[in-house]
Amino acid sequence: MVAQTLAFSIFCFFLISALSGQQQGVEGLGKGEVKFFVFGDSYADTGNNRIALASSWKFPYGITFPGKPAGRFSDGRVSTDFIAGYLRMKTPIPYRWRKQLAGRVKYGLNFAYGGTGVFDTQAPYPNMTTQIDFLQQLIKDSVYTKSDLETSLAFVSASGNDYANYIAMNGSTAGFPTFISNVVSQLTVNLRRIHSLGVRKIAVGSLPPLGCLPANTATSSFQQCEQTQNALVNLHNQLLLQAVTNLNNQTHSTSFFILDIHDAFWTVFNQTQAAGGPKFENPLQPCCVGVSAAFSCGSVDENGVKKYTLCSNPKSMFFWDSLHPTQEGWRALYSTPAFQNSLKQLWQN
Repeated sequence: MVAQTLAFSIFCFFLISALSGQQQGVEGLGKGEVKFFVFGDSYADTGNNRIALASSWKFPYGITFPGKPAGRFSDGRVSTDFIAGYLRMKTPIPYRWRKQLAGRVKYGLNFAYGGTGVFDTQAPYPNMTTQIDFLQQLIKDSVYTKSDLETSLAFVSASGNDYANYIAMNGSTAGFPTFISNVVSQLTVNLRRIHSLGVRKIAVGSLPPLGCLPANTATSSFQQCEQTQNALVNLHNQLLLQAVTNLNNQTHSTSFFILDIHDAFWTVFNQTQAAGGPKFENPLQPCCVGVSAAFSCGSVDENGVKKYTLCSNPKSMFFWDSLHPTQEGWRALYSTPAFQNSLKQLWQN
């Protein structure tokens, strides 16, 4: 009985932590309670990944917000929170909590899982196709109606896990252009499918400059981006722009829209964001980093000894770990004039 009570208490602790950010807003446009659906990876995940497996449920993740690990791959809020806050929507709850918090489903759902991609990756979580299957099943189960979908917004995050998995499996970027074309083609299929389910406003993030992630700048002491990967990122984004343009032409609409995360990253890296916005001494250096290549942020050894170092002030850093921005980093990205204009155009179209 004691064990059951303890297990329930731990469940409640994590559930409350995962949902602590629901009422937090950024600067909004006031569209009311429109449903918000999210698909993708760790840049958008707010807690779908399993507590026992994911680093996002380990200290020091979540130390800035909500003050403890809550399933977000950051020290605090992530992309989904800032988009929802900017548009004055509620951050949608993770899909995994839909039964425990059925009353929140009316605001939408977040289907994103950290580590996943357009195709299968090494992460033990559903890829984007399966995530869309989850929404389709909810429609069949009458959780959402046609009118619900027609007045909703979807955000699709594909931030590079397919490409990281490709390199891990093949050992190099040889053959990347063909694979990039395959990724964008499948991403296009996914966007069209979300539209076919009834969603009429679909935002897809451009690919960030992967060569500038700390995982790729560590060899230069976080001073220089890896240019080969960035060139391949440019190819992805060019193909994505073509795909979105074609989708709008084919549907005779402006339903599909690119949120230019790529240019927002460069604006922050070049320290040219709006006056009064966050500045970072070295935007390529992470706050939390493993003591060696064998360890990552949040790692401990068999005795519980920390195997990572942590900066003194996450607000002074753009990157949280080797892949993900800090909460302040995300705030900087969403504070760039170009990105705010993108969101306004999305919502006003």
